[in-house]
Order: sequence, then structure tokens, then C-alpha cells
Amino acid sequence: MTRPPAPPRPSGVREVLAYNWPLYAAGAATVVGGRASAARLPRPAATAVRTLAWGAAALLATATAATWWVYDRSELHSFAWLPDLLPDGPGRYLVVSAGLDEAARPLAERHPGARGTLVDLYDPALMTEGSIRRARLRVPPIPGTLPGRPGRLPVASGSQDTVFAVFAAHELRHRTDREALFDEIARTLRPGGTLVLVEHLRDAANTAVYGPGAWHFLPRSEWLRLAARSGLVHAAERRIAGLVTAFAFRGEPS
Repeated sequence: MTRPPAPPRPSGVREVLAYNWPLYAAGAATVVGGRASAARLPRPAATAVRTLAWGAAALLATATAATWWVYDRSELHSFAWLPDLLPDGPGRYLVVSAGLDEAARPLAERHPGARGTLVDLYDPALMTEGSIRRARLRVPPIPGTLPGRPGRLPVASGSQDTVFAVFAAHELRHRTDREALFDEIARTLRPGGTLVLVEHLRDAANTAVYGPGAWHFLPRSEWLRLAARSGLVHAAERRIAGLVTAFAFRGEPS
């Protein structure tokens, strides 16, 4: 794969706010509206409304701080964590994106001799979240990106040493689409090849900082289920910035 041109800066807190501004606007409106209305309510109701407003303010603060820590300050975008999962490098690899790709460029920079292919699964009929539509408008696909479907990746069977799915698989909101994608990934991997899956998890840490927003993520058990169902073995995992998990799932050797 030809090294992709430099895109806009990788997603940091500024970009995440732009992708998700309606959620932040709703939170800010809850804070302002709650504090304003509490002054005109009887004491028990006013206390409840103030509590709600302060809770919304705290959630906005923790979510923003966590996003800054993960996306602006951690090793996430540098891929410095990758050797822990792939000590021998990616070999011939496939990057699977779902409307927003930020893995192809750092991978090409870290492994200039490796051959990579980029496939985008974006389908507005399947991916209805406003945030992914806004992200795609801000960061369009790089030249040479191939279109794909969860059940159809345009690469040959057994042709890839590594498949990367970085913040992509959770955008498939239907269980059957996720299962189809994992089956396709298993098909494309050579015997003993590796799927590197990077995701926020629906767990205690992410719920503590993102609140209800953590329900957009999927639990660790779902990723383990999908991998096992497709014949991929959980080989390793690495926590990044305390809130992101990178998994290595390997195919059975020949």
C-alpha cells in the first residue's frame, strides 16, 4: 500500500467534541437549565434538580478529561504499544475501518517495509450514529481505500498476516454484522495470523468517566465470544491509558 498522505491531526479532545457535539450540548443545557430552574422550585425538587445539574457537570468534566488523556496524551496514536502484541511486526496486513481511519498512517510509518491494505466498511444504512457521519466528513477516506462489507472483505483467503480493527468493530451495532465481520477476518488471516482489535470496553473504568456514553461500547465478553466463535484464540491484551484495550486474537496454526 502506498503510504497515505498526512491526514488532519489524529482525533484528540477537540475532534471528539466536534464528532459528538450534540451530546456535549445536551449535557451543558442540562447544567444551565437545571441550575436556572432550581431557583424557582420548592426545596425538595430544587435539591433534586441541582443534584442532576451537578452530576451532568461532573460527567462533562470527567468525559472531557478522559478523552484528553487517552487521545491527546497517551501512546494510543503512536502505536508504541504494538510490539507487546506483535513482537515480530505486522507482516502483510489489512486495516479495517468503519468511517474513520487513523491506523493506516502510523502503521505505514512504523513499518515502511510492510505491505498494507485499507478497507472501509462505512455504510450509512448500518452506521446511523451522527458522530461517525461527522467524523467521516472531517476525515475523508485516504486514496486507495477499498469499500467492504461486514461479510465481504475484498482480500483473498489466507492472505494476511495481521488484521487491524481499531475503534471500528463497535460501529457495527447488529450482532449478526459483527459475527459476519469476525468470520471474514478469520477467513483472510493466514494460519497463525493475528487480529489486533482496539476498543473501549463497557466496563467499570469507562462507565465511571463516560457515564451512559459507555453503553455505546461493548463488553469484553462480547469480543471474546466473537473471536472464539470464529476460531480465533485470545493470545494477549494490553491496556492503553487505562481506558482502551488492545487485544491480540490468533488463528490456529496449520
